[in-house]
Amino acid sequence: MPVSFRRIRIAGFKSFAEPTSVEILPGLTGIVGPNGCGKSNVVEALRWAMGESSARNLRGGEMEDVIFAGTSGRASRNIAEVTLFLDEAIGRAPPPFHEQPELEIVRRIERGSGSAYRINGKEARARDVQTLFADLASGSRASAMVSQGRVGALVSAKAEDRRQLLEEAANITGLHARRHEAELKLRAAEANLSRADDLRAQLESQLAGLKRQARQASRYRNISGSIREAEADLLSLQRARVEKARAAAASILHEAQIAVAAATDAATAASALAAETTASLQPLRDIESNARTILERHRVSQEQVAGEEQAAKVALGEAQRRVGQIRQDLTYADQLQRDAAAADQRLGTEETTLTEADAGHEARAAAAEAAAIAASEAVRVAEAEANRATEAAAEANARAQAAAQLLSQAEHRANRFNEQFRTISQDRDRIAAQQVDPAVVARATEDAAEADAAITAARSAVEQAEQARAAGATALAQAREKQATADSVRARLAAESQALAEVLAVKDGERWPPMIDSLTVADGLEAALGAVLGEELTSALNPGAARHWRELPAFDPAPPLPACARRLTDFVQGPPALARSLSQIGLVENDQEGLDNQTSLLPGQSLVSRAGAIWRWDGYTIRAGTPTHAAVRLQQRNRLAGLRTRLAAAEQEAAAARAARAAAETASQAAVTAEQTARNTRREWEQKLERARSSLSSLRNQAATATARLAAADDQLARITVERDEASAALAEVRAANTTLPDIAELRATVDRARAALSSVRSREASARGERDSLAREHTARTNRLRVIVAERSGWAERAKDAAERVTDLTARLVEAEHALKALESRPAEIAVRRAEALDILAAAEAEHRRAAEALHIAVSQTSDADRTSRAAEAALASRREDAVRAEGGVQQANHAWGTVMERILERLGANPGLPDPPSDLSQEAEDKARRRWERQLKEREDMGPVNLRAEQEADDVEKQIGTIETDRAELTTAIAKLRGSIGHLNREGRERLTEVFQEVDKNFQQLFTRMFGGGRAHLALVGSDDPLEAGLEIYAQPPGKKLATLSLLSGGEQALTALSLIFAVFRCNPAPVCVLDEVDAPLDDANVDRFCTLLEDMVRDTGTRFLVVTHHPLTMARMDRLYGVTMQERGVSRLLSVDLTAANDLIDPPRMAAE
Repeated sequence: MPVSFRRIRIAGFKSFAEPTSVEILPGLTGIVGPNGCGKSNVVEALRWAMGESSARNLRGGEMEDVIFAGTSGRASRNIAEVTLFLDEAIGRAPPPFHEQPELEIVRRIERGSGSAYRINGKEARARDVQTLFADLASGSRASAMVSQGRVGALVSAKAEDRRQLLEEAANITGLHARRHEAELKLRAAEANLSRADDLRAQLESQLAGLKRQARQASRYRNISGSIREAEADLLSLQRARVEKARAAAASILHEAQIAVAAATDAATAASALAAETTASLQPLRDIESNARTILERHRVSQEQVAGEEQAAKVALGEAQRRVGQIRQDLTYADQLQRDAAAADQRLGTEETTLTEADAGHEARAAAAEAAAIAASEAVRVAEAEANRATEAAAEANARAQAAAQLLSQAEHRANRFNEQFRTISQDRDRIAAQQVDPAVVARATEDAAEADAAITAARSAVEQAEQARAAGATALAQAREKQATADSVRARLAAESQALAEVLAVKDGERWPPMIDSLTVADGLEAALGAVLGEELTSALNPGAARHWRELPAFDPAPPLPACARRLTDFVQGPPALARSLSQIGLVENDQEGLDNQTSLLPGQSLVSRAGAIWRWDGYTIRAGTPTHAAVRLQQRNRLAGLRTRLAAAEQEAAAARAARAAAETASQAAVTAEQTARNTRREWEQKLERARSSLSSLRNQAATATARLAAADDQLARITVERDEASAALAEVRAANTTLPDIAELRATVDRARAALSSVRSREASARGERDSLAREHTARTNRLRVIVAERSGWAERAKDAAERVTDLTARLVEAEHALKALESRPAEIAVRRAEALDILAAAEAEHRRAAEALHIAVSQTSDADRTSRAAEAALASRREDAVRAEGGVQQANHAWGTVMERILERLGANPGLPDPPSDLSQEAEDKARRRWERQLKEREDMGPVNLRAEQEADDVEKQIGTIETDRAELTTAIAKLRGSIGHLNREGRERLTEVFQEVDKNFQQLFTRMFGGGRAHLALVGSDDPLEAGLEIYAQPPGKKLATLSLLSGGEQALTALSLIFAVFRCNPAPVCVLDEVDAPLDDANVDRFCTLLEDMVRDTGTRFLVVTHHPLTMARMDRLYGVTMQERGVSRLLSVDLTAANDLIDPPRMAAE
């Protein structure tokens, strides 16, 4: 059974603050409500739960905007949750949910924490949820989610974007996701393989460098030993020198301390004398201070008297100024009294004149008002007469203009219909001659059928070529993998062989090769031979070498060995010079045999075990496991021989792999060429088919167009004939009406006479009104001036009264000021007498101060001499102390130098350095010579550059890493081959499904288009590429009465109906469990809405799809099985109400049936 969506539960999502549920039941479910109430939020909740990841597609700025944001009466939420309930879902969900028949898919988002998915209570990945819905032909962006914007996007989309509809019909949307994931893994694996190859090359280069560094490390250690010896000699010499310097500094310090004691006594005596002279200064200073105080006091008194004298002069000047100012104010007050009397007289005269002029004003004003009223009545009568004449002229003029316009229109209409009649007659004759021959249409139909059959064969050939190409690619990948493995093995064996050959090669500077390079040792005896002969194997065979093997005759007979031992000559092949030594060495199988038979050995004989244990005739014993250079070298030589054998075999395998890869590449290229040829053939036939279909469609369109145009021309000819006759009759009526119009010139002359009479009476009216207004203005001006005169006379009277009072006050103040001036005129003479007395007292105080100051100066001079003597003694003491300090500094410096040398000895050589004895020469030259020797050794070590002392350990680590990389590389190669095979399989499967479903979708689309439009025809075409997975989907439609065109050239309503036809054609191929239609019926008229709803009902019956329809159209609402109403009674908060229309009809129908 197919999967079904049972219910969606919404909580805290956008405007749905409270939890609410929408039952997605079989049939048509409508969602209705006013604009802005939250209908689209239900659809967006469904899309969000299906995996929508773009906040913009949900009408938000960020994903947290889907959480209820609160209103004025409700707090915001921190969590939003949408739950989908699915039934019959066995095998649809990812493990471990694939065996569960019911799925509860929850998407939950929390502010600041992001969103998460849960399937049946367990966390799940977003990709798994999106893939689940994609496999169900659903999902947040699937064609099952249809809105006005989606219809418009389908109309304006590119052909390549419309291919998504076919992919959903073929149910390969999830296939695309899996292929994309496989391609990502393939690219990652190829990148990892490339990095592994690069890393392996780097490590191999690093390994060669590390082996060179190991040789440098040995030389570095030898030079470091020489440096330690030179440094010990230098430190011994430095220690002797600093100890000698310490003794000399201590002697200098003792002499300086004696000199400091003598200088201290002299300074003490000088300080005592200076103290006595300083004590005698204080009484003299007190006397001088008292005299200076008395002098300052008399100076202050003299300055006070001088200040009083200056203040008296200032007060006298101020009194004189005040008397002059009072006299000026008194003169101004007298003048103000005289001005007030003159102004009162002038204003009284003006008041009398104005009163006399205003007499008789009322009579003159009444006469002027009567004249103005009479003039206004005359103007009113003249205006009425002029208006009547003007209205009569205007009416006659309008009638004349209307008649002229009607005449012009009638003439123009009659001419136009005559011209149209002639044009349509000619067009009908021409259209009748353009009918399409039916034989031409039949030939075009046969060409299209032939091209269609050829395309089927070409597509089959392309599929076979693709399979051959995929098989060749797989074989090539396997050949490349085998070659890479063989090359890797060969390179590793070659690198190891080369490294061992370099290690075993004769070093530069060695004149003769060592004995060990001439030996052939059985496997497993390297440790035994290396232990028993050791460094002797590194000696040469040439007698010219300092250490060499001399060839001596063999023992005859050879001394016997213990019975359990076998001579090494049986296991080792080498030069005759080594025969004596090997014949006296016996090989035992275990340590016990060696111990038991050691006492029976003859002089020069030895026993050795395979593990390297030695028992010599003189009792010398070495335990097994003691490493020797010779044993290691023998093992390396044996390993080199084995590696060279394996290398030869690996080179043969690599050559065979290269040959196999070349053959595979040739076969793969041939398959690619064959595939390209097949694709070119298919493309040629597709182009021929497209041309044939286009030609056939064009011919059919021409035939239909010609027939329709002929019928239309006949209809138009009949209609134009009737309209031409009507226009001729109307023209005759208008011409007859024009003969009854009145005389316009006479009416206009009457208007001019009435207007002249009106102008004359208006002039008389204006003159009367001016006379009346002039009398009123003059009376008002006289009245206002009289009020002003009364106010001014009152003001001048007030000012005259104030001036009299001010004269009395100023007179009294003048008398007082003159008395004060007389008192101040005698004050300066009195103060001058007091000033002379103060000057005499000041002169006596100055003389007394001079005598005290001279006595103090003599005492200060004597004290200064004593101070100089004391300072000289202190300076001498300071000089001696400085010498002592310098001597102490010398001692400290010597101690510091000694401590520095001892610290360095401790740092470099440890607590018990064991320094050599210092030389007899402790001069600076001797130290410089020792230092140069030490620095020369350091420079020699530094010239080596950086040395890696861990090179041997790092080389081992690098070899292990190379082995690990080889293993990883083999695994990556296998994974890449598998991924390429998977991608090829997915492409083939998707191509097969898409090709199969295209024909079915095209067939369904043609049927639905004819049904939605009530006629016409349409078809689909794959354009832009030969590969169906890359081609675009183009829509060709021909509504009834129009020619064939692409979707973008149709009208808005036609585009909407065509897009809906395509969407439902896809549904018939791969029905989705649920389909959401968001106001897609908005651009449709009532007739098309009825067809649309009928089609939905058929889709429900045929596919079982459950439809959620968001609509405002009453006809659509009436055809729903149930309705959900979205309301917003509380501002900003949506609620759901449901009505089951099917149940309601069941309740209504029984009473009707009973009534019938």
